[in-house]
Amino acid sequence: MPIINISIAGEPDPERSTKIAARLSELTQSHLRKDPSVTAIIVTYVDPRHWFAGGKSIASQQLDSFWLDIKVVDGTNTKQELAGYIEATFGAFEEFLGKLHPESYVLVHEVPAAAYGYGGKTQEFRYISGRLAAS
Repeated sequence: MPIINISIAGEPDPERSTKIAARLSELTQSHLRKDPSVTAIIVTYVDPRHWFAGGKSIASQQLDSFWLDIKVVDGTNTKQELAGYIEATFGAFEEFLGKLHPESYVLVHEVPAAAYGYGGKTQEFRYISGRLAAS
């Protein structure tokens, strides 16, 4: 159910994108308990000459960087799960990209269930429907 937007400093590479999407799907399932069948991942690439950290381009620093932004329903994960996800994601990108600029980010947005959904239904609707069906 989450949507993940990932930006990477570098040239577009469909093979790399496929590997990154697969690994992120695994991490999101194992750390945040999100179903891979309803996880959407968008990978974009940014020219390192146009990506700045610490006032200098990533290209001039001969480093790589990434920015991951994920939306999940508020209250569905603990602080420990979120911290583990952020740590594991950073580690995975060190494997994918090599030497990372420390200003590479993972941002987990926890959004209200009534304000988030897919297929035209909110997550709150799905939760309430599931509870009614179970009783």
